[in-house]
Amino acid sequence: MSLLVVGSVALDDVEAPGGKVEGVLGGAACYFSVAASYLTKVAAVGVVGDDFPTEHLEFLASRGIDISGIYTAAGSTFRWGGRYHESMNDRDTLFTDLGVFETFNPDLPDSHRDPRYVFLANIHPSIQRRVLEQTRAPQFSAMDTMNFWIEGTNDELRQTLSQVNGLVINDEEARQLTEENNLVSAAHAIRDLGPHTVIIKRGEHGALLFDEHGIFSAPAFPLRHVKDPTGAGDSFAGGFMGAIAKHDQVTPEVLRSAVISGSVMASFCVEDFSLDRFRSLRADEVDERFEAFRKLTRF
Repeated sequence: MSLLVVGSVALDDVEAPGGKVEGVLGGAACYFSVAASYLTKVAAVGVVGDDFPTEHLEFLASRGIDISGIYTAAGSTFRWGGRYHESMNDRDTLFTDLGVFETFNPDLPDSHRDPRYVFLANIHPSIQRRVLEQTRAPQFSAMDTMNFWIEGTNDELRQTLSQVNGLVINDEEARQLTEENNLVSAAHAIRDLGPHTVIIKRGEHGALLFDEHGIFSAPAFPLRHVKDPTGAGDSFAGGFMGAIAKHDQVTPEVLRSAVISGSVMASFCVEDFSLDRFRSLRADEVDERFEAFRKLTRF
């Protein structure tokens, strides 16, 4: 495969102003791999419990995703529940039940050790590093993290950051990691830790890319209706890494185009609950929205 993602596979309960769903497909590895599948071949590595519905795996496989690295362990699947406020910018976590994900520490099969591109989704930084060390010199590796790891495993997180090429992080996490209020200063501080490419997600305000060639700003696509923001960041990362893998090169032009691809996939994700928008999404719709982004940002 050209792109490998390692992360969570989950069942989610979500409440939002537009409705409520229970036991739907979620998890960073799922959102990432489905979004990336519109652009490249992708393999997902994760763990599920013996209660995980087979139709969810069938859906992932129907997108051409290699699911041979998603294994079943005795116990319950990782479950998360959240409630979004009216503005959709804030949410409350109602419960987190790690289940079999609590002991997730994968040994990559030999077939998964030669990806050209690797994304380490939001898991313990020591596991991220261990997975990366099992791969054989990928051309570009990137990772995600969250406030929990920044607070509780800061030293290990910094060790992992020193070994990857890119970091995808939201604005509050970037400030927390670097203790810099200014995002430009925060991005430079992160680059000093190791990653030469830093993408800071800003929710409805878009995303910023920082690399040795400067700064690139991409807006979020203006939508009239947002149903469920869950997984938008992982879908962004999938679109971003999928575009890099599609072009099979890491140039300033490709990175900036990849940020737009990430924004495109995130914009589709939020239009329905769970991954339901992707169940009917066509490739020509992705192309059309990419062109709409091009017009939106041209002046």
